[in-house]
Amino acid sequence: MNFYANDYLIEPTLHDIQCLYEGHEEIHGLPGMFGSIDCMHWAWAKCLVAWRGQFKRGNHSHPTIMLETIASYDNWIWHAYFGVAGTNNDINVLDSIDLFKSMINEDMPDVPFVANGVEYPTGYCWLNMF
Repeated sequence: MNFYANDYLIEPTLHDIQCLYEGHEEIHGLPGMFGSIDCMHWAWAKCLVAWRGQFKRGNHSHPTIMLETIASYDNWIWHAYFGVAGTNNDINVLDSIDLFKSMINEDMPDVPFVANGVEYPTGYCWLNMF
């Protein structure tokens, strides 16, 4: 916490977002992308026997905890969410992310980008669910 707090546990500034745009465009060829949303089920080997039913799904033979993060190309993690897999579908998890609430309420900073000659008012996240 002490090591990363000043650089990575803060909301990005306008300058930070512009740098993220430039980095993703240079590395991935995706203008306007400021992060990637990744979701996975992390195996919980030491889950208590009494809790196994709550942390198990039909497509996994063992208990898992759902981990979702929003990260940039340089591993800047803007959001991390751990939860019970069975009760959290994609909609519930996305609803808990402040970034999406800001996008819906149009509270995001206006940092426009241009792609294929069209100017867009704000960037986007790449959604990677597996």
